[in-house]
Amino acid sequence: MGKAKVRKGMPSVALTKAEFVERFRARFFDPVFAENAKEIEALLPQAWTSYHDYHKSPRTRKAGKGFADPAYDLSVDWLAAHQSIRAAERQHRDKALPSRILIINGSMRSDQTCPGEMSKSWRLTQMARRIVEAQRGFEAEVLDLSRLASEYGRVIYPCKACVSTAMPLCHWPCSCYPNHAIGQVNDWMNEIYPLWVRAHGIMIVTPVNWYHVPAGLKAMMDRLVCADGGNPDPTSTHGKDAEAAKALELKGWPYPRHLAGRVFSVIVHGDASGTENLRRNLSDWLTDMGLIPAGTKALLDRYVGYYRDYATSHDDLDQDRDFQAEVRNAAEALIAAVTLKRKGKLGQVDAGLKNPRPK
Repeated sequence: MGKAKVRKGMPSVALTKAEFVERFRARFFDPVFAENAKEIEALLPQAWTSYHDYHKSPRTRKAGKGFADPAYDLSVDWLAAHQSIRAAERQHRDKALPSRILIINGSMRSDQTCPGEMSKSWRLTQMARRIVEAQRGFEAEVLDLSRLASEYGRVIYPCKACVSTAMPLCHWPCSCYPNHAIGQVNDWMNEIYPLWVRAHGIMIVTPVNWYHVPAGLKAMMDRLVCADGGNPDPTSTHGKDAEAAKALELKGWPYPRHLAGRVFSVIVHGDASGTENLRRNLSDWLTDMGLIPAGTKALLDRYVGYYRDYATSHDDLDQDRDFQAEVRNAAEALIAAVTLKRKGKLGQVDAGLKNPRPK
């Protein structure tokens, strides 16, 4: 196959200096900053330089041994995330360490912000957590995605779809962020990637929001694309060189499955519609990445207070003892599957087959 063309032609998003200054000042709208107006104005020249000269990764060091180009300057942010993932991989493989279950609360509702009340998903994650922690040799970690809507500076930035340009351009872990030039910092994914890598089992608990997952959960899912075929060596594409990435893919890309072999459970709840489709979509997404379902009892879609008032939804959950028992069963099923997997008794029957159309 010949050389692939890199397509260009979208309008520029560059700000004028006046536009940049206006947006910079808007960050200090609160009157509490008024007494520091001079100091804020004094930062404008440096802030403009960082933006205008595109200081995406202002601090770098040489990649060193183990990379295709040891002399390439890699972001210290990316290198730190890379090292965290490698440490998590070692923990995952260490049979002397406890089995670890990552329980993900997908709801954005929290009593720490506008809704003023905890979510049912949070309650269900705690039910599952208690089952896991009561099991000898197991540990539970809870990833509460509602913090995206309630905690200062907590953010998951959107996926830029580098993979659609060429798979090797999608680095593992993601190298798109942080982008200091345009203020895209504090990306949570650098902490989330090691949680997934370290885990032996994953449980996702989520409500249905307009027939789909909540925005925070979807953001995390999109950013996990690099875990499925992502390139662990950014020096091989000279950073974000689209032409180099296309050439590398066309030579034949191995599509490494960085999370394959972990087992999973999915619990979806709703009040009117969409639970079955969402449970199926999440299961398909996880199996596409090479994860293994922990059995039929670990995959739930249920309605709580079907077409009843939102105001009494927690009361409806209190009364639904069967659903509560099913959630505990899902946790038990996940524990059993992880136990078998770590003993080498639960495998992927199709693991040895070559995929004729990897993607």
